[in-house]
Amino acid sequence: MTDTSVSIQSILSPELALCSLPGSSKKKVLEEIAQRIAQQYPDINENTIFNSLIGRERLGSTGIGQGIAIPHCRLENCHKVIGALLTLNQKVPFDSIDNEPVDLLFVLIVPQEATSEHLELLSQLAEKFNNTELCRKLRGCEDSESLYNTIIQS
Repeated sequence: MTDTSVSIQSILSPELALCSLPGSSKKKVLEEIAQRIAQQYPDINENTIFNSLIGRERLGSTGIGQGIAIPHCRLENCHKVIGALLTLNQKVPFDSIDNEPVDLLFVLIVPQEATSEHLELLSQLAEKFNNTELCRKLRGCEDSESLYNTIIQS
């Protein structure tokens, strides 16, 4: 990857802005998002996505507090950065740093070699989700289109 200015708009497709997803556990949420990403990117295996996300969670939770998580992983057969934004219809335990359950997630899948882009995006996302007003607006979205538009316009 040579483009150093990666933005949320460039990595998030409207199809991967998912509003009010059902989620009973961290595992179920990650399974669902792996399935949705694999539907949009058929060249990436659903099980590979899921196993990579779960593997990353085993290293330490990606729950950053205040009901927010940024699950992420690097994949060998991934050729572009992929983002997915989702809200859950109920909060799920996520082993977050503040022990609060999660209902707002941004999932990040990056190519294996994209180290600097990966870190830059994580930093951008953490900064964006530190904005309480934005998080309130995202949680208030009633459909996927408004969820997508809200994050893109922020």
